[in-house]
Amino acid sequence: MMENTPNSRPHVESSGDCAICLDPIQKKKTLTCQHSFCTECIDSVFKVKPACPICNTFHGVYTGTQPMGTMTVTRSWLSLPGYEGCGSITIQYSFPAGIQGPEHPNPGVRYSSTSRTAFLPACAEGEKVLKLLRKAFDRRLIFTVGRSATTGLNNVITWNDIHHKTSTTGGPECFGYPDPEYLLRVQEELYLKGVTEDD
Repeated sequence: MMENTPNSRPHVESSGDCAICLDPIQKKKTLTCQHSFCTECIDSVFKVKPACPICNTFHGVYTGTQPMGTMTVTRSWLSLPGYEGCGSITIQYSFPAGIQGPEHPNPGVRYSSTSRTAFLPACAEGEKVLKLLRKAFDRRLIFTVGRSATTGLNNVITWNDIHHKTSTTGGPECFGYPDPEYLLRVQEELYLKGVTEDD
């Protein structure tokens, strides 16, 4: 029988210290996930991202900084590698040129127009991802304005950590199919932005 020593007990969160500032909690605010913080600390975190810093549970809706644009969906009977039993979905994102707002890195500075094309299999899981991507697009989360990781240019519209398949073939190395784990991975990325079927 194992002795119940302090080292063998499960970790219990201290109720007296704020996990953000690490000081004793001032004006305690407890979230619905039951984690507590100083009111001032959690309010400042929620201005950036309305999610619990401990468990990442979202409280409210997270809206990004994506510029105004369009998301158009078309369908084809052509199948994608790894999804031969169904057709495919093509997503066309289009953004006109504009001027950065106060939520962007350089307010008042122009950014150029851009368009991106992405592909999903037209299977049940692909349709689910499409609905989540639409929700993310409406919340301005798929793109942002900043520095391009591929070109190094500043003040351009860039992807915002929700990966897309921009090629129909070539596998993961070419941002294409086959990639059997992609639909699961992108749902995890969407979840981290607070985009789920439940909300």
